[in-house]
This record gives sequence, C-alpha cells and structure tokens, in this order.
Amino acid sequence: MTLLYKADPERGKQWAQLFALKAPDIPIRLWPDIGEPAPVRFLATWQPPDDIACTLPNLEVIFSVGAGIDQFDLSGVPPHITVVRMVEPGIVEGMVEYVTQAVLTIHRDLFDYGLQQRQRIWRELPVRAAASRRVGVMGLGMLGKAVLERLGQFGFPCAGWSRSAHRLEGIDCYSGAEALDAFLARTGILICLLPLTTETRRLLDKRIFARLPKGASFINVGRGPQLNQEDLLDALASGQLHNAILDVTDPEPLPESHPLWNHPRVRITPHIASATRPETAVDVVLENIRRHGEGLPMLGQIDRNRGY
Repeated sequence: MTLLYKADPERGKQWAQLFALKAPDIPIRLWPDIGEPAPVRFLATWQPPDDIACTLPNLEVIFSVGAGIDQFDLSGVPPHITVVRMVEPGIVEGMVEYVTQAVLTIHRDLFDYGLQQRQRIWRELPVRAAASRRVGVMGLGMLGKAVLERLGQFGFPCAGWSRSAHRLEGIDCYSGAEALDAFLARTGILICLLPLTTETRRLLDKRIFARLPKGASFINVGRGPQLNQEDLLDALASGQLHNAILDVTDPEPLPESHPLWNHPRVRITPHIASATRPETAVDVVLENIRRHGEGLPMLGQIDRNRGY
C-alpha cells in the first residue's frame, strides 16, 4: 500500500520526511520515481499523469494537493478511483489572512492613499465604520465560511451566496439564481470563493458587476476563468467598480502587455492567497487513508456530478 507524490518536488521531500516519521508503514515515492506501479494505491498530486489507468493500474484514491480539483481532467480518471480535494487547516488559515487584508485594504482606502502618495498629496479621507460596509462572499464551502466568520468579527455586515441553501449564524445567506440579484444589490465588497465549474466559468461579468452598488469593489480568490477580464476593465473605467484585488487570472501569468498589470485600481498577486502546508496536509491524508481502509467517507471527497 504505497502513496505516490506528484507535485512540487521540494514539498515532496517534506512529505516523505513526514510520512517516515508519522506513518513508516506506508511507503511514499516521489514522481517520477514510480518504481513497481502495482503497490501504488494512493496518489497525491496537482495534476495526475496521462493515461493514469495504465500508469497506475491499482490506484484507488487521488488526493489533490490543492483546495480545488478543477485542474483535473476527470474524464481521464476511471470512475472507480475516488477523488479527494485537500481540506486542511493551512489552506483555511492562509485564505482567511489574505481575504482579510484585501477587505481591509479596500475598507481603509489604501488604494486611494497609494495614488495620493505617488502624487505627493497629504490629505485625509473620511473613515467609514465597518458596520457601514457590506461584504458578500460567493461560495459557502469551507473557505467561504471561514472568511465570513473572521470578517464578521470586524463588524462588517456579512452575507453569503451559494447554489444550495445554507444556514450560518450571523450571516445573511442567499441561494440559487433567484436570490443572486438581492445578494449583489446589498454587497459593497464582493469576494469570489466559488469552485470552477461549467456553471461558474466566466460567471463574473458585466451583468454581475452592474447589479452591485455603484462604486463597489471586487476580490477574486476563486479561479481566473471565472472572471471576464474585459468586463472588469470596463466596470472600473465607468466607476461601477472602484477597486479590484486579483489573486487569480486567466492565463496565469497574464501577458506582459495586459492592461490589468498597470491599472491603478487593480492589485494582482500570483495565486498565493493560500497554499497547502505539508505538516498539516500529511495529517489529513493519513486520516483519509485510515477512513478509506475502514470504508468511511473521506474528508473532501468530491461528487463528480457536481464537479467539487
């Protein structure tokens, strides 16, 4: 019963050390050193190898090393192989930190102060109470819930929208297409934490932006293909949107000539909002291996019909 790691090689070395310490009875191999493929039952990866059924004929479970699985071509993964996304504390903590700083950057007018600094202007702007700034998160999975909980502690009125209904204490929850307009109309800072699916691809377009209050801001920590970047530029030019913070783009990185790079009201980071931490990720994978052996549902096990 062997696990094969196929992702960042430096992190792979850390995984190997942690497996040797915590589960010496489970051999771990680092891609491309597959060795004899027959014992490999588990694969931890960012992207599976091509022709996985032939490469790893006895594979039972694929663990994504990231929070999502949209980078997988599930059509190439045989249906008997279970796919599990990463659900671990390091991913949650990193995302909460990133989104909190992004919201506070917008809330405390740091875009505007940055522009003033470049012009050597010393001028105070009115300070708004957090209670007057309505935040809305699209996506109420593990990350969305954690972000909303933290932002609520600052006093922001928080709401969440998702495809299916949720109930969260202290959060106004909206669900389904019929509730999207009402959710957007009350949202001054819109945060995308949706998984990338057929339904969410290029969902964030001029129709979405037009339903926000004029002068709203936007944070995308979901996936780049969810955003129509041309519509974002138009919304910024018209003043419909005031600022945008993007941790994801399409493609990644953007071409050097893309206007988003130099836009004064756009901040871009290179998909670093959150990352798997080996020390906690290995604990989760080992727990899931135990669950798999006992025939129990695994943490983060995906529904292929939903795509997440």
